[in-house]
Amino acid sequence: MAKINTQHSYPGMHSLSVRTVDEDIERIENGYIRTHSLREDACSELQGVISVEGGHVPESQASSFTGRGAMARLSRFVLSVRSWATRHSHHDDQRPDSFLERIRGPELVEVSTRQSNIRSFLGARERPGGANSHWPLARFNVNFNNNTNEDKKEEKKEVKEEKKEEKKEEKKDDKKDDKKDDKKKEEPKKEVFVIDPSSNMYYNWLTVIAAPVFYNWCMLVCRACFDELQMDHVKMWLFLDYLSDIIYIIDMFVRFRTGFLEQGLLVKDEKKLREHYTKTMQFKLDVLSLVPTDLAYFKLGLNYPELRFNRLLRIARLFEFFDRTETRTNYPNMFRIGNLVLYILIIIHWNACIYFAISKVIGFGTDTWVYPNVSVPEYARLSRKYIYSLYWSTLTLTTIGETPPPVKDEEYLFVVIDFLVGVLIFATIVGNVGSMISNMNASRAEFQAKVDSIKQYMQFRKVTKDLEARVIKWFDYLWTNKKTVDEKEVLKNLPDKLKAEIAINVHLDTLRKVRIFQDCEAGLLIELVLKLKPTVFSPGDYICKKGDIGREMYIIKEGKLAVVADDGITQFVVLSDGSYFGEISILNIKGSKSGNRRTANIRSIGYSDLFCLSKDDLMEALTEYPEAKKALEEKGRQILMKDNLIDEEAAKAGADPKDLEEKIGRLEVALDTLQTRFARLLAEYSASQQKVKQRLARVETRVKKYGSGSLSVAEAEAEKPEEEKK
Repeated sequence: MAKINTQHSYPGMHSLSVRTVDEDIERIENGYIRTHSLREDACSELQGVISVEGGHVPESQASSFTGRGAMARLSRFVLSVRSWATRHSHHDDQRPDSFLERIRGPELVEVSTRQSNIRSFLGARERPGGANSHWPLARFNVNFNNNTNEDKKEEKKEVKEEKKEEKKEEKKDDKKDDKKDDKKKEEPKKEVFVIDPSSNMYYNWLTVIAAPVFYNWCMLVCRACFDELQMDHVKMWLFLDYLSDIIYIIDMFVRFRTGFLEQGLLVKDEKKLREHYTKTMQFKLDVLSLVPTDLAYFKLGLNYPELRFNRLLRIARLFEFFDRTETRTNYPNMFRIGNLVLYILIIIHWNACIYFAISKVIGFGTDTWVYPNVSVPEYARLSRKYIYSLYWSTLTLTTIGETPPPVKDEEYLFVVIDFLVGVLIFATIVGNVGSMISNMNASRAEFQAKVDSIKQYMQFRKVTKDLEARVIKWFDYLWTNKKTVDEKEVLKNLPDKLKAEIAINVHLDTLRKVRIFQDCEAGLLIELVLKLKPTVFSPGDYICKKGDIGREMYIIKEGKLAVVADDGITQFVVLSDGSYFGEISILNIKGSKSGNRRTANIRSIGYSDLFCLSKDDLMEALTEYPEAKKALEEKGRQILMKDNLIDEEAAKAGADPKDLEEKIGRLEVALDTLQTRFARLLAEYSASQQKVKQRLARVETRVKKYGSGSLSVAEAEAEKPEEEKK
């Protein structure tokens, strides 16, 4: 009876055991696991079978798979295999990896933490020596109600320890990353002292380094050829030599800190500066120029200054100094002539030293070509040796005068080379000096050509002698006061911004003196400054007369003007530097009683320099500044009202018909321009449309010929007409 009841109650006990296992696992996980896989459900069912049948199976039958407890024993075996496989397959997953956990996000970290908690719990239950070591799977049948609190505490401790270890590793990794980032941030901030090649500091250093280079090029060869010069002043030469070596070493450091432009910006990176200098040919020459060849003094003695000839390789610095000086000086032509003479003197100096050295090798006084015998007191002096050699070198290289003819073969060879070098020097002198003189007189020749053309015109037209004399005096005044320069021609090669800056620097203060322009926008003033034209008037010239139409306003830069009566003699007012007139007539203010007519006679007392601003230039500038135009008109109206020169009724009337006519004229010009552009576009459109039609016709013929299939590229290119290929 009991057996039957047990079998009938099996399903209920089975389901109960499943719920109990699920609830216990949920309690262990503290709510982390909410769902189970199919594999876990199947295992829970097997555990239920074990719990039901295991209680009724004797120990004698537990070792066999036959008999009444066969199902329970089989289930235990399957679960044992599963637990072993699970432990070994997930062994590597239990290793914490802080970097991966940082990357995969909070959700995946939470899931992985839950899985590690379950595995740690299962491992704790399977430790040997425990209560359930005899039955590996009997842990599922244990009453968890008594062990829940202890398991929770152990689980929490393990989880806390794992979290602490993970946090420590994360902090270490973060610190390493922060250090790397800090290093990367610090590297670009590291700036070194860089010398700008266009600065005064760099030019001053070129002046310093040019001195030892010039010293070596002049004195080394002279000391090597004239023994007395070397031996009489050994201490001084040693001091100067090693002082120049110190300057050479400093110059290499300067080159390492000399910036260069990259994409228009000065490079200040130490690594780039070093690489830029070391890759140049000049770096190799600088290193060779500092090779300590003079250490051979210890073996050969101090009478061999030619050991220091490698110091001559720094000559590029001397050329750079000359180039920079030529661009900075205000007298470039004079500097070029002096530079050319210096080169010629150095060549003559070297040639004289070489001549004396050859004479020393051949023997003094052995023939008529070499230097005379030094046993004669007159020719034994150092000054006579050098001056005689310099004289011979000058005669030979300039091919002027006669020198003693050579006797030996080596003498002939040296003279031939000297003659060739002399011809080149003579041609260089003539060519350079001629071009320099022509450049110096270029402006004078151009100005004289203008004067000559004016004279010829006046003679051809039979102009009176008085007027002709006035014109010639006007030209003389321009040349004497250096006012023949055409500003637009000189500044045409500069960009607009630099032109504006120069004009502002020269003319803006003068323009601000005009009342109506005092409160104008800076942009309008810049536009007007660029449009000012300098003019010069001779004594007695009328700048304007009463009743003339005013098309310009004038600002006096230099000179004196007189407001005179109609007779031209009586003076009312004298205008001096900074005065202006004619500003009202170019504004076309409505209601002005005088209109745009001049209201006074103004005559130049002497030579006067004036700035002229035309009406057209002013209106062109005001088109972009309508508010400024209104303000200028209002200021002009107030000036006229103050002088009672405005008709208020006419000012309140409608627009001036003349202004309407001007606007209509401008519109007509704009329409003509648009029509021209439209006609051009229409012609281009028709031509392109014709080409498209021709191409479509060719495609249709090919389709008819070859069918509806696509043509190959080769066939299409082969059938192109020759005209298209051309």
